[in-house]
Amino acid sequence: MKGVLLVNLGSPDSPTKKDVKTYLDQFLMDERVIDVPYLLRLFLVKGIILNTRPKKSAAAYQKIWWPEGSPLIVLSRRLQNKLQNLVNVPVELAMRYGNPSIEAGLNSLHQQGVTEVLILPLYPQFAMATTETILVLAEEIRQKKFPSMSFTTVPAFYNKPDYIENLAASIKNALANFNADYVLFSYHGVPERHIKKSDVTKSHCQINGTCCNTPSKAHEFCYRHQCYETTKQTVKLLGLSDDRYSTSFQSRLGRDPWLQPYTDATIDGLAQKGIKKLAVVTPAFVSDCLETLEEIGMEAAHSFKENGGDEFLSIPCLNDNDDWVKTLSIWVENWATKK
Repeated sequence: MKGVLLVNLGSPDSPTKKDVKTYLDQFLMDERVIDVPYLLRLFLVKGIILNTRPKKSAAAYQKIWWPEGSPLIVLSRRLQNKLQNLVNVPVELAMRYGNPSIEAGLNSLHQQGVTEVLILPLYPQFAMATTETILVLAEEIRQKKFPSMSFTTVPAFYNKPDYIENLAASIKNALANFNADYVLFSYHGVPERHIKKSDVTKSHCQINGTCCNTPSKAHEFCYRHQCYETTKQTVKLLGLSDDRYSTSFQSRLGRDPWLQPYTDATIDGLAQKGIKKLAVVTPAFVSDCLETLEEIGMEAAHSFKENGGDEFLSIPCLNDNDDWVKTLSIWVENWATKK
């Protein structure tokens, strides 16, 4: 029997300092998130970050928390439920960090008699700290708990035409009543070293102006290339001229070099250059979350206006958009009916 496991990033159980600290501990101690030797990671996370960040992060979560719970979890559940109504195989939801866990999701499928699992990471682009860590953990759990199960993984879908069509349509719909001067595509940042570590050729990725545009098998796992390609294909459908959009990267942590240009500096700079109506879309996320609702929808919006901008639009993620759910259902059914 076949079944589907949707996997998203995760969220604290509540916006309290205690629950946020528990969540950040699990998240930041992942060797694919902070990829330094264990003892150094232990010192950074337990000795420094967890003594300062939970209070600030809890305050941010409190700003965006819904009566039903974490927006990321609520929206992911809605997506799961809508997808389940369109497909003929069981669909479960899991989070890489926090609850519901990947083990709980696999166990639920196991209890329903599922032996073949389609793992669908809800990330359009591949990254060490997202897709890779999901697949590694899922495989560890499979070997220990569910050895009779087999996995198939939906690869990064950053350039799949149906996904791009859904993304472009959602942006077009959001812009229908907002005559934007400029559209910024803001992706979650990663350290530059993650890009080079994911380079299967060990030589292609130089993080310059040419490597992402030069065909290479490295692109299968290159987050930077996949982000720029998502933007490129989406603006083609939207018909945006080169002077009306750009790509940037948000949410950096620590002092190491992260992918640039940085979103916060880009937004401030656009306002200072005279852009009055700015729309920001966040295509690294399928579901709205802290990084989209608070970091972009609140903090970036405030900064844009502080620097001279007038109107700011944070374009919602695909979330449980009906066309997007339909696309996912086609992917699932194609897999489920494959002999």
